[in-house]
Amino acid sequence: QVQLVESGGGLVQAGGSLRLSCAASGQTFSNYNVGWFRQAPGKEREFVAAIRWGGVSPYYADSVKGRFTISRDNAKNTAYLQMNSLKPEDTAVYYCAAGRRFSIVITTAYDYWGQGTQVTVSS
Repeated sequence: QVQLVESGGGLVQAGGSLRLSCAASGQTFSNYNVGWFRQAPGKEREFVAAIRWGGVSPYYADSVKGRFTISRDNAKNTAYLQMNSLKPEDTAVYYCAAGRRFSIVITTAYDYWGQGTQVTVSS
């Protein structure tokens, strides 16, 4: 079992920045790929970014590429999502997830999920 707790969400104006954190506990965090997903009201949960267990080859959704950066610190059992140049359409609940399957851009690749943190971007 892996327990995940997100933090760092909030209200920010368009063009601003936020850094989300995902703190893990339980099984060895460094063995797991980590993904960030988001879900806006009335929409399906969508992939945002992911990073493999070794911290290499990050993946990004086209909608956030160049603005968001995913990273992890395995020594601290924490993953991060740095979000810059935020847009109103980035408003959603952001979830981090951990899993060990090869595909890391789909929700079914992840076994463990956090409770989510709200990000609201005002225009």
